[in-house]
Amino acid sequence: MAHAKPNFAFANSPLNRRAEWRAKGIEATADTTRKCVWIKGDEVRMAGEKLFLEMPDDSQAEVIFLGEDAQHALWFATLSAATDDLQALRGLMQKSLLPSEELSILAQARSLVHWHETHGFCARCGAKSDMVELGYRRHCDACGADHFPRTDPVVIMAVRHGDEFLLGRQSVWPPGMYSTLAGFVESGETIEAAVAREVLEEAGIAVHSVSYVASQPWPFPANLMIGAVAIAESRDITIDGNELETARWFSKAELQLMLDGSHPEGLVASHPYAIAHHLIGWCLEN
Repeated sequence: MAHAKPNFAFANSPLNRRAEWRAKGIEATADTTRKCVWIKGDEVRMAGEKLFLEMPDDSQAEVIFLGEDAQHALWFATLSAATDDLQALRGLMQKSLLPSEELSILAQARSLVHWHETHGFCARCGAKSDMVELGYRRHCDACGADHFPRTDPVVIMAVRHGDEFLLGRQSVWPPGMYSTLAGFVESGETIEAAVAREVLEEAGIAVHSVSYVASQPWPFPANLMIGAVAIAESRDITIDGNELETARWFSKAELQLMLDGSHPEGLVASHPYAIAHHLIGWCLEN
């Protein structure tokens, strides 16, 4: 099924990743514009309210190729040594300081920079590894092993029973905030099985008829949120107190009030930057 272009955060990259250039080198002329985003942990180097986009002066600095934009500018990412002019990526997202396209580029950059920061040594033999293929592989000369950037899949699901939908909340969330259930896909597990397992573990409810809705990159540090809808076999909730503070069923009318910020109990949905918010919106339309 075709879906419209998503309007949540991190999912609208304008870049052609040019994977064919990674092994053979970048095809560019001397006057090609080059832009580099600077990442340090969960922070991004800024120039006021705009991205700092200068290439590193140090020829030894490691830069990761992100892709080519529609104007044929080449985008890169690097680990920022600077400690000033940094802003949290989450804050940039929540305040909508940057266009969605630039936030999406930052999602790619932050995930890749984080992986290189934490994988400088070979997992097989412990020797120092080197960045190759423009940042999409690390190679160990000592034992010949190759290591590749990882993405961790997470299922996030709206659970339906008739015209009611199951939402839960964690104690660390803002007061009154409810969201869809979510959890990591485990090794050797399908998306459908992960959805069923997580809902059963967290809320004690068996589900079936899992269907895909949309996905969202989530660079904290390198997740892919896989949005789905599932049908519940019952309304009997038994929460896992280690996972959730509480969970409950909501009518479509309540969901609309939560999205509008006018629920009489002060309950609210996830922020519009998150796929969970849009899954709740999907519930209202289906």
